[in-house]
Amino acid sequence: MPVTKPKTVSEYIAAAPAGARKKLREMRACIRKAAPGATEGLKWGMPAYSYKRILVTFAGFNHHIGFYPTPSAMTAFAKELNRFHTAAGSVQFPLEEPLPIALIRKITTFRVRESTEEDKKWRT
Repeated sequence: MPVTKPKTVSEYIAAAPAGARKKLREMRACIRKAAPGATEGLKWGMPAYSYKRILVTFAGFNHHIGFYPTPSAMTAFAKELNRFHTAAGSVQFPLEEPLPIALIRKITTFRVRESTEEDKKWRT
């Protein structure tokens, strides 16, 4: 029997590993608060938030929550993220630790500001 792909963020969270669902709901609420008015959808099969461009995405796994705020945000918040496993455009938050909600909010706010500032530059 084929598995159907989620079509909404709510469906994505419901289909995620059981141990990740609560943190995924926390992540969603945090991002929505930090980026009011952002469009919520799925990109590359994971929750994504965007204005004219994608701000951040996230995903649930068996042992961590992946957060993908772009390389520029990873560079800007490198010191605060140094205790987590990171790559050029992503960070892994272990499921056994509380989500760093304040940091996620700061990074998302940074991406909102970065997105709107770049858009303004494009228009001039």
